[in-house]
Amino acid sequence: MTTPTAARRGLAERLAPFSSTIFTEMTELAKRTQSINLGQGFPDTDGPPAMLEAAQKAIAEGVNQYSPGRGYLPLRQAIANDRATRYGTVYDPETEILITVGATEALTCAILALVEPGEEVVALEPCYDSYAPAVAMAHGTLVGVPLVPKDGKFVFDLGRFAEAITPRTRLLLLNTPHNPTGTVLTNDELGEIARLAAEHDLIVLTDEVYEHLIFDGLKHRPIAALPGMAERTLSCSGAGKTFNATGWKTGWVCGPASLVNAVLAVKQYVTFVGAAPLQPAVALALRTQDGWIRGLRASLLDNRDRLATGLADAGFLVYPATGTYFLTADPAPLGHPDGVEFCHWLANEVGVAAIPYAGLSDRHDLYGSLVRFAFCKRPEVLDEALARLAQLNG
Repeated sequence: MTTPTAARRGLAERLAPFSSTIFTEMTELAKRTQSINLGQGFPDTDGPPAMLEAAQKAIAEGVNQYSPGRGYLPLRQAIANDRATRYGTVYDPETEILITVGATEALTCAILALVEPGEEVVALEPCYDSYAPAVAMAHGTLVGVPLVPKDGKFVFDLGRFAEAITPRTRLLLLNTPHNPTGTVLTNDELGEIARLAAEHDLIVLTDEVYEHLIFDGLKHRPIAALPGMAERTLSCSGAGKTFNATGWKTGWVCGPASLVNAVLAVKQYVTFVGAAPLQPAVALALRTQDGWIRGLRASLLDNRDRLATGLADAGFLVYPATGTYFLTADPAPLGHPDGVEFCHWLANEVGVAAIPYAGLSDRHDLYGSLVRFAFCKRPEVLDEALARLAQLNG
C-alpha cells in the first residue's frame, strides 16, 4: 500500500471524526427538503432594537477597526457589573474578563491553553459538538459522563462523575443549563462537583450560554460563586443566546487573571480580536435590556410548552427541559428506534428537521433513539411544524 504524500494526506487523523458537524448536516438537509428547521438552535426573531441600533450607530461612527486585544473595555465592565449584580461573583474587567468570538472560541481556546497531550477533560454527555474536537486538537482525551435517561428525565450520577476523575484529569467541563438535554444542575449537584474539583485540584471550565434561559422558577447559579471556586473556574458565556444574536459571535470568559491570560495567549493567534462595532451594542444590552431578557424567557416558556404538548400528542415520549432552547423526544414509541434514520426520514417525508443525539454522543445504548427539537422559533412556525408532526400519530 502506498503511503500518501504530506500534501495529499489531508486532515490530521485525530480530527478525522470531526470533519463535519451534525448541525451542518441537518441544516443542509432541512434546506434541501424545504423542511421546517427545528434542529439548529438559532432564533428566527431579532434581539432588542436598542442593541441593533447601537451596532448600526457604531458602524456609522467609524468603530470598524481592531478592538483592543482583551475586548472593548465598556463591554468588559458591563459583564463584570452584570455578574456581580446577579451572582455576587466579582471580576476585574481589566485583567479577569476576555471578549471572544462567541463562547465556543472561549471554550476551545481555554482547552488548547490548559490541556497538555495525554491529559483528560471530563464532561457531561451528550456533549455540545465542539467539545470533542477541541480536546482532540489539544491531543487530550474527552471522558464523558452520561446524564442518564431514567423515569422520563435525565439524571446526574455523582458516583459515575467521581469515578471518571483520574490522575490524568486536567479539566472538568461543565455545561449547565445543559445542551441538548435542557437539564439544569441543582445547587447540591454543583456543590458536589465543586468538592471534587477542590479535592483533586482541578480547573473547572463552564459553558453557561443559556444562563438566562431557565424556566419553572429556577435560577442559574454559576459554580464560580461557590466557596473556594472563583480561583479555579473559567466561566464562559455570550450574547448570542441571551439577545437573539447568534450570528454576532460575541462571547466572553471570566476567571482569575492567570487563567484568563492563558486563554488570551491562544486566542490572539486564532481570531486576534472580535467584531468591534458589535461590542458597544452588547455592552448597552447588558446594561439596559434586562426587561427584554425577561420577555424572551417568557416567550420561550410558552414555546416550550406548546412544542412539548404537540410532540406528546404526536406520540413521542417527551423529556422535560428546565433550560435552553431544546426539548428531547423519543420517537421509539412511534416505531422509530434509530434517531439518525428517523431524522433523515422526518425531513424527507414529513418536512421537519431535528438533531439526533447520535451526533452528540457515541452512547447509542442510552441515546440511540433520542432527538432534539428547538423551540426558539415564532409560534406560527412551531404550529406549522406540529401540524406536520401530527400525521405521525394518525
